[in-house]
Amino acid sequence: MNNMMDNVSYSMILTLMVPKETKSYLHVYFICFLALYLLILSINIRLVMVFIMEKALHEPMYMFLCHVCINGVYGASGFYPKILSDLILDSYVISFHMCALQAYVIYSSLLSEITILTVMAYDRYVAICKPLEYHSKLTKDTCVKLILFSWIVPNCFCITAALFSNLRPICKYHIDKLYCDNWSIVKLSCVSSFVNNVFGYAIIVIFFSFIVLIIVSYFKLISACKASLESRRKFWQTCLPHILSLMNFTFSILFDSMYSRYGANDISESLRNFLALELVIVPPVFNPLIYGLNIRAVRKRVFTCSK
Repeated sequence: MNNMMDNVSYSMILTLMVPKETKSYLHVYFICFLALYLLILSINIRLVMVFIMEKALHEPMYMFLCHVCINGVYGASGFYPKILSDLILDSYVISFHMCALQAYVIYSSLLSEITILTVMAYDRYVAICKPLEYHSKLTKDTCVKLILFSWIVPNCFCITAALFSNLRPICKYHIDKLYCDNWSIVKLSCVSSFVNNVFGYAIIVIFFSFIVLIIVSYFKLISACKASLESRRKFWQTCLPHILSLMNFTFSILFDSMYSRYGANDISESLRNFLALELVIVPPVFNPLIYGLNIRAVRKRVFTCSK
């Protein structure tokens, strides 16, 4: 009986939110989302190729930046192909297992970004505060371990969250959002969400502590940079992009949390769509532009290779 129920759950078709203005501006939306997806792919893949091909960029900081770009492509690919398919077919439906997969890809990407930003903060802390120990602490093996850590830890949390939400019996069939997320899947069930809430808040606390670690490292960097003009120059050149990325990402997460948990019935549909889309549009576009244009070593090679 349980196996039959599981098979029924995974074969169910769910409906997604249909924007009110879609009928009038269908082609405009499709062109805009397609252009954004192609922009994300082209910028991020371009930077990844530069990081791989240029030996001068085979340094820890650029290895981590390469990972940010790969993660951006991974996360964007969880959203854009589906929304483009919905727009071109004018059909806003999704199977239960594809909904679970989309939620997993998008949110594992977001948590991976928090983790890699924490790793990058550690990299900048050692580079500026302990420059003589930099190459001994951040060896190639250490960098690989840190990158694996930034993938494995978020994915372990996301797999567990997905199991908690996807094994619940379902009695609703509508996702009030343009794409699937874990909390929307939880709300499809009519049974208690206590376990999901506890685990969700545990994830929030853990990854918020990562953000606190980043902020603490910045305070230490600012203090260390007071003594040296060279340190100040290095801080503004390499850490400013990191700070802007963190600010953008933190605001995006706050917006998404407001929308998912508290704001679904209290704000207009246009604002709800904005809060939902900001998280999947801005970070994958914003990060590579910052790193490509603000860091001289990267900018020089990107434009040199494009000639």
